[in-house]
Amino acid sequence: MLRGDITVAIRNAVMNELAEVGYGRLSIEAVARRAGVGKTAIYRRWSNKLEMVMEIVSDVAERKVPLPDTGSFAGDLELLMMIVSRALQHRIASQIIPDLMAEAARNPQIAETLQRALRTHQQALAEKLVGQAVARGELPEGTDPGLAVDMMLGPLYWRLAIAREPVADDYLEKLALAVTGALRAAHP
Repeated sequence: MLRGDITVAIRNAVMNELAEVGYGRLSIEAVARRAGVGKTAIYRRWSNKLEMVMEIVSDVAERKVPLPDTGSFAGDLELLMMIVSRALQHRIASQIIPDLMAEAARNPQIAETLQRALRTHQQALAEKLVGQAVARGELPEGTDPGLAVDMMLGPLYWRLAIAREPVADDYLEKLALAVTGALRAAHP
């Protein structure tokens, strides 16, 4: 295998091991076996399990979601929510996210790494969507992007990752309208 292929194999192995056994039971040996590499290939890249998992999960969390520009805030929001809801329902993500949240409650280093990875990207996304909507006159000047991202993603995370309830066909459209209305009402 080429060096880049080895790294990809290790990353895939880590994500699959996390989904199957969780962070607590994940081992470097199992990742190496699943990736078809020796443990030294892993230790050349990362010095321990925590560093390996945090770098790989951060890379996945920070992957750029394509920033929608459908011409309306409600359309942008609905498209973003569709992308996020599909990601949250992915077989591996639906196993890893609750496990890492539980680990984050016990391990401040995991909590800080996840917060940094997620918050930075979410904030940039919210600032762009809210900025576009304010420029088009759809949302009032001074709309808080932080509040917007909480309202956009919080309900999806709750429904899909915590309650594990399916999303009805019209749910995303209704949620986008509710978020838009709430953001408008927050700045009368």
